[in-house]
Amino acid sequence: MTVMITVEAATDGRRHSAALVAGLVLSGLVVGAALLSLAWTPYDPTAINVAGRLAAPTGAHWFGTDAYGRDVFSQVLAGAQSALAVALAAVGVGLGCGVPLGLLAAGRRGWVEEVAMRGSDIVFAFPALITAVLIAALCGPGAIDAIAAIGLFNIPIFAKVTRAAALSVWARDYTLAARLAGKGAGRISLDHVLPNIAGLLLVQATIQLSLGIIADAGLSFVGLGTQAPRPSWGRMLADSQTLADLAPWLVLFPGLGVVAAVLGFNLLGEGLRAHLNPRRGA
Repeated sequence: MTVMITVEAATDGRRHSAALVAGLVLSGLVVGAALLSLAWTPYDPTAINVAGRLAAPTGAHWFGTDAYGRDVFSQVLAGAQSALAVALAAVGVGLGCGVPLGLLAAGRRGWVEEVAMRGSDIVFAFPALITAVLIAALCGPGAIDAIAAIGLFNIPIFAKVTRAAALSVWARDYTLAARLAGKGAGRISLDHVLPNIAGLLLVQATIQLSLGIIADAGLSFVGLGTQAPRPSWGRMLADSQTLADLAPWLVLFPGLGVVAAVLGFNLLGEGLRAHLNPRRGA
Protein backbone atom coordinates (compact mmCIF):
# COMPACT_ATOMS: atom_id res chain seq x y z
CA MET A 1 0.00 0.00 0.00
CA THR A 2 2.82 2.37 0.89
CA VAL A 3 4.54 1.63 -2.42
CA MET A 4 1.31 2.36 -4.36
CA ILE A 5 0.85 5.69 -2.58
CA THR A 6 4.48 6.61 -3.25
CA VAL A 7 4.16 5.75 -6.94
CA GLU A 8 0.91 7.74 -7.24
CA ALA A 9 2.51 10.72 -5.49
CA ALA A 10 5.50 10.55 -7.82
CA THR A 11 3.20 10.35 -10.85
CA ASP A 12 1.18 13.33 -9.65
CA GLY A 13 4.38 15.24 -9.00
CA ARG A 14 5.63 14.62 -12.54
CA ARG A 15 2.25 15.59 -13.98
CA HIS A 16 2.14 18.84 -12.04
CA SER A 17 5.76 19.60 -12.95
CA ALA A 18 4.94 19.01 -16.63
CA ALA A 19 1.94 21.32 -16.32
CA LEU A 20 4.09 23.99 -14.71
CA VAL A 21 6.75 23.75 -17.43
CA ALA A 22 4.14 23.79 -20.22
CA GLY A 23 2.42 26.75 -18.60
CA LEU A 24 5.69 28.63 -18.26
CA VAL A 25 6.54 28.00 -21.92
CA LEU A 26 3.15 29.00 -23.33
CA SER A 27 2.63 32.01 -21.07
CA GLY A 28 6.25 33.01 -21.66
CA LEU A 29 5.65 33.01 -25.42
CA VAL A 30 2.60 35.24 -24.99
CA VAL A 31 4.40 37.63 -22.64
CA GLY A 32 7.40 37.63 -24.95
CA ALA A 33 5.21 38.48 -27.94
CA ALA A 34 3.64 41.34 -26.00
CA LEU A 35 7.01 42.73 -24.93
CA LEU A 36 8.43 42.31 -28.44
CA SER A 37 5.54 44.29 -29.92
CA LEU A 38 6.48 47.23 -27.70
CA ALA A 39 9.79 47.57 -29.54
CA TRP A 40 9.32 45.88 -32.90
CA THR A 41 6.80 44.43 -35.33
CA PRO A 42 7.58 43.43 -38.95
CA TYR A 43 5.08 46.02 -40.19
CA ASP A 44 2.95 48.73 -38.69
CA PRO A 45 -0.05 46.68 -37.45
CA THR A 46 -2.42 49.53 -38.35
CA ALA A 47 -0.98 50.31 -41.82
CA ILE A 48 -3.51 49.68 -44.61
CA ASN A 49 -2.35 48.30 -47.96
CA VAL A 50 -5.37 47.64 -50.17
CA ALA A 51 -3.23 46.24 -52.98
CA GLY A 52 -1.95 43.47 -50.69
CA ARG A 53 -5.27 42.51 -49.06
CA LEU A 54 -6.03 38.87 -48.18
CA ALA A 55 -2.55 37.66 -49.12
CA ALA A 56 -1.83 34.11 -47.96
CA PRO A 57 1.05 33.45 -45.54
CA THR A 58 4.40 33.91 -47.27
CA GLY A 59 7.96 34.83 -46.39
CA ALA A 60 7.01 38.50 -46.62
CA HIS A 61 3.91 38.11 -44.46
CA TRP A 62 4.31 35.10 -42.18
CA PHE A 63 0.63 35.04 -41.12
CA GLY A 64 -0.75 36.62 -44.30
CA THR A 65 -2.70 39.88 -44.52
CA ASP A 66 -6.28 40.81 -43.65
CA ALA A 67 -9.07 42.44 -45.67
CA TYR A 68 -7.32 45.82 -45.42
CA GLY A 69 -3.86 44.53 -46.29
CA ARG A 70 -2.60 44.77 -42.70
CA ASP A 71 0.06 42.28 -41.62
CA VAL A 72 -1.62 39.63 -39.44
CA PHE A 73 1.60 38.62 -37.66
CA SER A 74 2.16 42.21 -36.54
CA GLN A 75 -1.45 42.41 -35.39
CA VAL A 76 -1.17 39.17 -33.41
CA LEU A 77 1.94 40.48 -31.63
CA ALA A 78 0.25 43.79 -30.82
CA GLY A 79 -2.92 41.92 -29.85
CA ALA A 80 -0.96 40.03 -27.18
CA GLN A 81 0.04 43.37 -25.71
CA SER A 82 -3.57 44.58 -25.62
CA ALA A 83 -4.90 41.33 -24.11
CA LEU A 84 -2.27 41.22 -21.36
CA ALA A 85 -2.63 44.92 -20.56
CA VAL A 86 -6.39 44.59 -20.05
CA ALA A 87 -6.16 41.30 -18.14
CA LEU A 88 -3.32 42.47 -15.87
CA ALA A 89 -5.09 45.74 -15.08
CA ALA A 90 -8.32 43.88 -14.32
CA VAL A 91 -6.51 41.44 -12.04
CA GLY A 92 -4.87 44.43 -10.34
CA VAL A 93 -8.30 45.92 -9.67
CA GLY A 94 -9.49 42.61 -8.24
CA LEU A 95 -6.45 42.21 -6.01
CA GLY A 96 -6.37 45.83 -4.90
CA CYS A 97 -10.02 45.88 -3.84
CA GLY A 98 -10.90 42.24 -3.18
CA VAL A 99 -7.97 41.26 -0.95
CA PRO A 100 -8.45 44.11 1.60
CA LEU A 101 -12.18 43.38 1.61
CA GLY A 102 -11.58 39.69 2.31
CA LEU A 103 -9.02 40.45 5.03
CA LEU A 104 -11.45 42.88 6.64
CA ALA A 105 -14.26 40.32 6.58
CA ALA A 106 -12.06 37.61 8.13
CA GLY A 107 -10.56 39.91 10.75
CA ARG A 108 -13.66 41.71 11.97
CA ARG A 109 -16.37 39.04 11.51
CA GLY A 110 -19.94 39.85 12.61
CA TRP A 111 -21.87 42.47 10.67
CA VAL A 112 -18.73 43.71 8.89
CA GLU A 113 -18.17 40.27 7.39
CA GLU A 114 -21.84 39.94 6.48
CA VAL A 115 -21.98 43.31 4.71
CA ALA A 116 -18.72 42.65 2.82
CA MET A 117 -19.77 39.19 1.64
CA ARG A 118 -23.33 40.15 0.69
CA GLY A 119 -21.95 43.12 -1.24
CA SER A 120 -19.58 40.74 -3.03
CA ASP A 121 -22.52 38.48 -3.89
CA ILE A 122 -24.38 41.41 -5.46
CA VAL A 123 -21.38 42.39 -7.62
CA PHE A 124 -20.77 38.74 -8.54
CA ALA A 125 -24.35 38.46 -9.79
CA PHE A 126 -23.56 40.78 -12.71
CA PRO A 127 -21.45 39.04 -15.40
CA ALA A 128 -18.60 41.00 -16.93
CA LEU A 129 -20.47 41.33 -20.25
CA ILE A 130 -23.52 42.91 -18.60
CA THR A 131 -21.31 45.25 -16.59
CA ALA A 132 -19.41 46.20 -19.76
CA VAL A 133 -22.68 47.01 -21.53
CA LEU A 134 -23.74 49.26 -18.65
CA ILE A 135 -20.38 51.04 -18.56
CA ALA A 136 -20.32 51.39 -22.35
CA ALA A 137 -23.77 52.97 -22.24
CA LEU A 138 -22.48 55.58 -19.80
CA CYS A 139 -18.91 56.16 -20.99
CA GLY A 140 -18.62 54.55 -24.41
CA PRO A 141 -16.79 51.32 -25.35
CA GLY A 142 -13.04 50.92 -25.01
CA ALA A 143 -10.21 49.21 -23.15
CA ILE A 144 -11.04 51.09 -19.93
CA ASP A 145 -14.58 49.77 -20.21
CA ALA A 146 -13.24 46.20 -20.43
CA ILE A 147 -10.81 46.72 -17.52
CA ALA A 148 -13.56 48.14 -15.31
CA ALA A 149 -16.02 45.36 -16.17
CA ILE A 150 -13.57 42.49 -15.71
CA GLY A 151 -12.00 44.14 -12.67
CA LEU A 152 -15.36 44.56 -10.94
CA PHE A 153 -16.10 40.90 -11.62
CA ASN A 154 -12.72 39.93 -10.08
CA ILE A 155 -13.30 41.82 -6.82
CA PRO A 156 -15.80 39.39 -5.23
CA ILE A 157 -13.73 36.40 -6.39
CA PHE A 158 -10.60 37.66 -4.64
CA ALA A 159 -12.64 38.78 -1.63
CA LYS A 160 -14.15 35.32 -1.14
CA VAL A 161 -10.87 33.47 -1.74
CA THR A 162 -9.04 35.80 0.66
CA ARG A 163 -11.68 35.50 3.37
CA ALA A 164 -11.79 31.69 3.18
CA ALA A 165 -8.01 31.38 3.33
CA ALA A 166 -7.64 34.05 6.02
CA LEU A 167 -10.16 32.36 8.32
CA SER A 168 -7.99 29.24 8.45
CA VAL A 169 -4.93 31.36 9.30
CA TRP A 170 -6.83 33.19 12.03
CA ALA A 171 -7.37 29.81 13.75
CA ARG A 172 -3.61 29.07 13.90
CA ASP A 173 -1.71 29.19 17.19
CA TYR A 174 0.67 31.96 16.13
CA THR A 175 -2.26 34.20 15.20
CA LEU A 176 -3.93 33.56 18.54
CA ALA A 177 -0.62 34.34 20.25
CA ALA A 178 -0.42 37.63 18.37
CA ARG A 179 -3.91 38.55 19.57
CA LEU A 180 -2.94 37.74 23.15
CA ALA A 181 0.12 39.95 22.71
CA GLY A 182 -2.19 42.89 22.00
CA LYS A 183 -1.87 43.17 18.23
CA GLY A 184 -4.89 44.60 16.44
CA ALA A 185 -6.79 42.84 13.66
CA GLY A 186 -5.26 45.04 10.97
CA ARG A 187 -1.69 44.46 12.13
CA ILE A 188 -2.25 40.72 12.38
CA SER A 189 -3.74 40.66 8.89
CA LEU A 190 -0.67 42.37 7.45
CA ASP A 191 2.01 40.64 9.53
CA HIS A 192 0.67 37.08 9.71
CA VAL A 193 -2.39 36.45 7.55
CA LEU A 194 -1.43 38.05 4.24
CA PRO A 195 2.09 36.50 4.01
CA ASN A 196 0.61 33.04 4.63
CA ILE A 197 -2.03 33.31 1.92
CA ALA A 198 0.12 35.11 -0.67
CA GLY A 199 0.84 31.86 -2.53
CA LEU A 200 -2.86 31.08 -2.87
CA LEU A 201 -3.56 34.61 -4.09
CA LEU A 202 -0.77 34.26 -6.67
CA VAL A 203 -2.36 31.08 -8.01
CA GLN A 204 -5.80 32.71 -8.13
CA ALA A 205 -4.36 35.77 -9.88
CA THR A 206 -2.82 33.52 -12.55
CA ILE A 207 -6.15 31.81 -13.16
CA GLN A 208 -8.02 35.12 -13.24
CA LEU A 209 -5.46 36.38 -15.72
CA SER A 210 -6.41 33.61 -18.14
CA LEU A 211 -10.11 34.32 -17.60
CA GLY A 212 -9.44 38.03 -18.13
CA ILE A 213 -7.88 37.30 -21.52
CA ILE A 214 -10.97 35.32 -22.54
CA ALA A 215 -13.25 38.08 -21.27
CA ASP A 216 -11.27 40.75 -23.11
CA ALA A 217 -11.45 38.75 -26.34
CA GLY A 218 -15.19 38.30 -25.88
CA LEU A 219 -15.81 41.97 -25.15
CA SER A 220 -13.68 43.03 -28.11
CA PHE A 221 -15.53 40.54 -30.31
CA VAL A 222 -18.86 42.26 -29.59
CA GLY A 223 -17.33 45.74 -29.90
CA LEU A 224 -17.13 46.65 -26.20
CA GLY A 225 -13.41 46.13 -25.62
CA THR A 226 -10.28 47.54 -27.23
CA GLN A 227 -11.24 49.80 -30.13
CA ALA A 228 -9.71 50.31 -33.58
CA PRO A 229 -7.10 51.06 -34.71
CA ARG A 230 -5.39 49.30 -31.78
CA PRO A 231 -5.18 45.55 -32.58
CA SER A 232 -7.14 43.11 -30.49
CA TRP A 233 -7.47 39.32 -30.81
CA GLY A 234 -11.22 39.46 -30.22
CA ARG A 235 -11.81 42.15 -32.83
CA MET A 236 -9.58 40.30 -35.31
CA LEU A 237 -11.81 37.25 -34.89
CA ALA A 238 -14.95 39.38 -35.28
CA ASP A 239 -13.65 41.06 -38.44
CA SER A 240 -12.67 37.75 -40.03
CA GLN A 241 -15.77 35.66 -39.30
CA THR A 242 -17.26 36.34 -42.75
CA LEU A 243 -13.92 35.56 -44.44
CA ALA A 244 -13.14 32.27 -42.72
CA ASP A 245 -13.69 30.19 -45.87
CA LEU A 246 -11.74 32.54 -48.12
CA ALA A 247 -8.87 33.36 -45.72
CA PRO A 248 -8.78 30.84 -42.83
CA TRP A 249 -5.51 32.29 -41.50
CA LEU A 250 -7.45 35.35 -40.33
CA VAL A 251 -9.27 33.14 -37.81
CA LEU A 252 -6.49 30.63 -37.12
CA PHE A 253 -3.70 32.84 -35.82
CA PRO A 254 -5.59 35.16 -33.41
CA GLY A 255 -7.53 32.10 -32.24
CA LEU A 256 -4.26 30.30 -31.51
CA GLY A 257 -3.09 33.37 -29.61
CA VAL A 258 -6.14 33.23 -27.33
CA VAL A 259 -5.78 29.45 -26.85
CA ALA A 260 -2.06 29.69 -26.06
CA ALA A 261 -2.58 32.49 -23.54
CA VAL A 262 -5.52 30.89 -21.75
CA LEU A 263 -4.02 27.38 -21.72
CA GLY A 264 -0.62 28.69 -20.67
CA PHE A 265 -1.83 30.70 -17.69
CA ASN A 266 -4.23 27.94 -16.64
CA LEU A 267 -1.46 25.34 -16.68
CA LEU A 268 0.81 27.78 -14.87
CA GLY A 269 -1.81 28.27 -12.18
CA GLU A 270 -2.35 24.51 -11.85
CA GLY A 271 1.37 23.89 -11.56
CA LEU A 272 1.83 26.65 -9.00
CA ARG A 273 -1.13 25.37 -6.99
CA ALA A 274 0.52 21.95 -6.69
CA HIS A 275 3.99 23.27 -5.91
CA LEU A 276 2.76 25.80 -3.36
CA ASN A 277 0.47 23.30 -1.65
CA PRO A 278 1.79 22.89 1.91
CA ARG A 279 0.56 19.27 1.96
CA ARG A 280 2.53 18.35 -1.15
CA GLY A 281 4.72 15.42 -0.50
CA ALA A 282 3.06 14.66 2.85
